[in-house]
Amino acid sequence: MFLVKPEAHTRFDALSRTYQYFITKEKSPFRSESHWKMSHELDVDKMNQAAKLLFKYEDFTSFSKLHTDAKTNICKIYKAEWEDRGDELVFTVSADRFLRNMVRAIVGTLVEVGRGKLDMDGFCQVIESQNRSNAGTSVPGHGLFLCTIEYPEDLKQEV
Repeated sequence: MFLVKPEAHTRFDALSRTYQYFITKEKSPFRSESHWKMSHELDVDKMNQAAKLLFKYEDFTSFSKLHTDAKTNICKIYKAEWEDRGDELVFTVSADRFLRNMVRAIVGTLVEVGRGKLDMDGFCQVIESQNRSNAGTSVPGHGLFLCTIEYPEDLKQEV
């Protein structure tokens, strides 16, 4: 943890953000508010293949909530990967910025890939269409967590 200078803007000065989304495979009262319960079998390898395709794109209109005040839907994704931890799946994604609802829509679309309802070409077509209605359903918000925000060194303040 660190302090930033008073002139720093927490949102607009950030260089990158990292989110994680948690899916549980088993019903658990301890995870009901922090994980999305998924009863379907998912092909995590295919989901990771599709996640790597995100690096080829910068316009993520297909994963943005409609009618927002965002001036652009251009984002640079630095990391996107699934980890199978046995009883849970964790999706980690880092980017210079995120659109409203973007991570939840990406996860929902990657789950469609994992269920075999969407192949790699179809995933690319969703992104290229720049149409939110072509992407998967937004997954529930209770599995999403902001983990890290990176700021420029010159905005950090000595404690």
